[in-house]
Amino acid sequence: MKKSMLAGLAMAALLFGAAGESAAAGLVARISVSSQTMTVSHYGRVIHTWPVSTARGGYFTPRGSYRPTRLNRMWYSRKYHMSPMPYSVFFRGGYAVHGTGYVKQLGRPASHGCVRLATGNAAMFYSLVRQVGPGNTRIVVVN
Repeated sequence: MKKSMLAGLAMAALLFGAAGESAAAGLVARISVSSQTMTVSHYGRVIHTWPVSTARGGYFTPRGSYRPTRLNRMWYSRKYHMSPMPYSVFFRGGYAVHGTGYVKQLGRPASHGCVRLATGNAAMFYSLVRQVGPGNTRIVVVN
C-alpha cells in the first residue's frame, strides 16, 4: 500500500473515530467543533452529550486525538487575566476541557481555544477521568 494511502486511512480513522478507539480507551470524549458538542463514551457506550464552546474567530482549538496530560480541580489562566478554569483536564499544552460560567455562550464558538463546558458537566467529566485514569482516557477533537 502506498504511503499516501496509509496516511489518508490514518487521518480518516482519526477524524471519524478509529474502530478500536473504545477498546484502546475506557473513556472517550469526542468534541465536534462543527456541532459544538462533546459526547462522552465509556467503553463504547454514550453516557453524556453536552454543549460546548470551542475557539471563536481569531483563535484555534487543536484537532486530533490526545490523552489528558494533567488535571487541576481549579486553574487560573495566566495568559487570560487569571480567568478561572474549574475542573480542567489539559490535553495539549495550555488547552483544556474545563468549566465556565459563560453558559449562555455554550453551543457556539466563544473561547480562546479551550473546550468550555457548564461547570457541573466539567466536574462530572473531571471525576470520570480521575476514576478511569488519564492513561485510559482519550480526548478526540474533530471538525
